[in-house]
Amino acid sequence: MYDLMVIGAGPGGYEAAAHAGRLGKRVALVEKALLGGTCLNVGCIPAKTFLRSSRLFHECCEAATYGVNIGQPVFDMRALVERKSRIVGALGKGVQAILKRAGVELIGGSAHLVSRGVVEVEGVRYEARNVLLATGSRPAVPPIPGIASEFGFDSNTVFSLTQVPKAVAIVGGGYIGLEFACFFREIGCEVSVFEMLPQIAAGVDSEVAALLLKVLKRKGIRFHLSARVRRIDGQLLQFSDADGKENSMQADCIVNSTGRVPALEGLGLEEVGVDFSRRGVRTSEQGRTNVPGIWACGDCSGRRMLAHAATREGIVAVNNMFGKKDRVRYRSLPSVVYTHPEVAMVGRTEEELKDAGIEYRKSVVPLAVAGRSLVEHEDNVGMVKVLCGARFGEVLGVHAIGDGCSEFIVAAAAMVENETSAAEASEIVFPHPTISEALREAILGVHQEL
Repeated sequence: MYDLMVIGAGPGGYEAAAHAGRLGKRVALVEKALLGGTCLNVGCIPAKTFLRSSRLFHECCEAATYGVNIGQPVFDMRALVERKSRIVGALGKGVQAILKRAGVELIGGSAHLVSRGVVEVEGVRYEARNVLLATGSRPAVPPIPGIASEFGFDSNTVFSLTQVPKAVAIVGGGYIGLEFACFFREIGCEVSVFEMLPQIAAGVDSEVAALLLKVLKRKGIRFHLSARVRRIDGQLLQFSDADGKENSMQADCIVNSTGRVPALEGLGLEEVGVDFSRRGVRTSEQGRTNVPGIWACGDCSGRRMLAHAATREGIVAVNNMFGKKDRVRYRSLPSVVYTHPEVAMVGRTEEELKDAGIEYRKSVVPLAVAGRSLVEHEDNVGMVKVLCGARFGEVLGVHAIGDGCSEFIVAAAAMVENETSAAEASEIVFPHPTISEALREAILGVHQEL
């Protein structure tokens, strides 16, 4: 009898399993593919490895501006894929070592719930007092004829490309699509993004999203907003624009970046009575499902499809199942879009505050107020927006765009988490010169208004 069986070895699953193991519990972790899940193998880590190389290539092309003359650089896609594989392999071994130190037993295969305390893996049944579902997600497949053609890729398979395409069409202008758009544009591809909504980066503060769109257009990325992709015939993408006019374009590579959906197939949720929908398993802030002893975390719950959210959810679920009260405070979970420039955010957007009727004060400063920003990127365009409650001055949201903002958003998350006031935050000493000083200036701007 296991104290806990975790199904899925992504960030939520393996971190939860290791946490329970360190608590002295008997834990088994079931995985049908690779340790690390989507994030490590075909998601976060490969994507950021690709983006690091495209950024470096772009900087080499502009090195003369910084007084460095290196000639004409050449982008080697095969070398990048090999480097990605090395990094993924090294981190995979690291996950294995974490689990081994925590005493977690690994079981390979596909899991199926027989009852709330019994899990079957490849014909063998195991008993557990608690089961944690951490099965992650898979790329969404929109009902577009031809989307799965030989020239089509999704956010999992695009990392297998070994040649630089000339023209790339990206279906979807969310986080994933925009990151791929930046990568392909920086290595010299012609890039077109097709988005059904009238703006990119849904869920991002509209002022930040508008500036991001402006910057990416300036980089040469073409955007078709309020557009519908009708069908794909080989390398020909047919779409209707915002006015309903039919158009088409040729592309060497078509990337489906329309998001991800929870991976729940074959788990036996219906037989056990777990409450779920196509959006995911329904959970409380403690990670509980409606069935006692069955918990869920990460993408399969559909709450926040972020690796760090999955990790926190998994640990919270373990704490609660073994007697320690804990919950996930979703408002203070930060998010980052790893475009160039980066976008980072935490807390409520200005639109959410208006919709909720919450009175607030705001301050917006350009990222260039931080000297480090100009040193690193002389033409860097960016800003930091701080939103605070009008009565008490508590930090309600921080939204930033500009390279380096991902590294200071955790400080803003701590402020939102602890309901730090602008007055209190203004007393925090920010090191100089750092890009985080732009956050300080924005906080001071609100503090002076209150």
